[in-house]
Amino acid sequence: MNTAPKGLTKQILIAMTLAIIFGALAQAFTGYADWFDTLLNDYLVGGVFFVIGKIFVATLKLLVVPLVLVSLICGAANLGSGSQLGRLGGKTILLYLVTTAVAISLAMSFALMFEPGVGANLTSTSQFKVNEGSSFAQVLIDIFPSNPIAAMAEGKMLQIIVFALLLGVAINHSGERGKRIKDNFEDWNEVILNLVSLLMKVAPIGVFALLFSLFADRGLAAIQELAVYFIVVVLVLLVHATLVYGSLIVFLARLSPKMFYKKMRDTQLFAFSTSSSNATLPITMRTVEKRLGVDNSVASFSVPLGATLNMDGTAIMQGVATVFIAQAYGITLAPADFLAVIATATLASIGTAGVPGVGLVMLSLVLTQVGLPVEGIALIIGVDRLLDMLRTAVNVTGDAAVSCVVAVSENKLDKACFEDSNAGLVDSEGK
Repeated sequence: MNTAPKGLTKQILIAMTLAIIFGALAQAFTGYADWFDTLLNDYLVGGVFFVIGKIFVATLKLLVVPLVLVSLICGAANLGSGSQLGRLGGKTILLYLVTTAVAISLAMSFALMFEPGVGANLTSTSQFKVNEGSSFAQVLIDIFPSNPIAAMAEGKMLQIIVFALLLGVAINHSGERGKRIKDNFEDWNEVILNLVSLLMKVAPIGVFALLFSLFADRGLAAIQELAVYFIVVVLVLLVHATLVYGSLIVFLARLSPKMFYKKMRDTQLFAFSTSSSNATLPITMRTVEKRLGVDNSVASFSVPLGATLNMDGTAIMQGVATVFIAQAYGITLAPADFLAVIATATLASIGTAGVPGVGLVMLSLVLTQVGLPVEGIALIIGVDRLLDMLRTAVNVTGDAAVSCVVAVSENKLDKACFEDSNAGLVDSEGK
């Protein structure tokens, strides 16, 4: 059995704590001395830590396309029939859409209860401009690639998923030749997952670099300015991550929520530090397969799809932000507006890239739908980067929870692996 590098989770938590403390202190002392500002901005935030953080995220992202492609080909090739693939896809997409709708409903309910925008009397001093989103019809058309190589080069995840599924199904129906190709892809899949394990060992360094740069630049002052809004979003994120996902694990998967959350800690920390579901995808995939015991045929489909489609954390921000902006501008939303927000945010999550900051673009669509001023987004930009980290941690938790539920329904979850607290831990060789 594999043994863990001692205290990986502990090392990451220590790195995060030190980065936040030293970053906030550095920001607090900015402006006291020219030499300190030069050292901080030119050599640390804009130099050493900038380079380390960028390399860390880039290294994670370089694995995304090959991992999704190879793993999903293996999963589709191992499925028994097209009907099985359709059943698997239907369950996964339905669960993602339902949890997203629940997330935004919870968010608006909490926002109406705590009224974060009432009495704020905030005014926007800048215009927040976003590119117009594609129509829903165009989103559906864009799912299907005309050039799979271009889709991989541009990181278009839904197109990659469709191509991998088609290729995997073709391999499944190609007899002996297909079996030889499938075996080759399975070898590649194992090699890529081992590479993910190796990268996990340098995670504390990357996490420190990313968070130090963030807090040295913004400090903690931004939170104080929008404290009630910030607290409400965080509260709903915690409720959704624990109660909603916990209910899925307990009532639908019949598994231990304690073991689930214990095994998700490292993945959540990665997601928190990178603010990107796509960048965290290799870690999520490895955790779901090796730690939670979900079969590759399920994980290879549900996890990449979730990184693109499952935006529960973002939906929560949109729900609270919509009510907050309406209250700040003194605009009353009708019951029909709330239904429109739920529908728009749920559908807008389809095809949205799992990258930092995309939630603000999606929020502009929601605000436009209910007639609220888009420039109201400028009110929350100050704290959105911090909330983005928490949202991403919630998103990857949802990806894993749905994967477990679907795997149990398809009898594709290894319960012995799930219940073994040491399963899938990284050994000294990175395996």
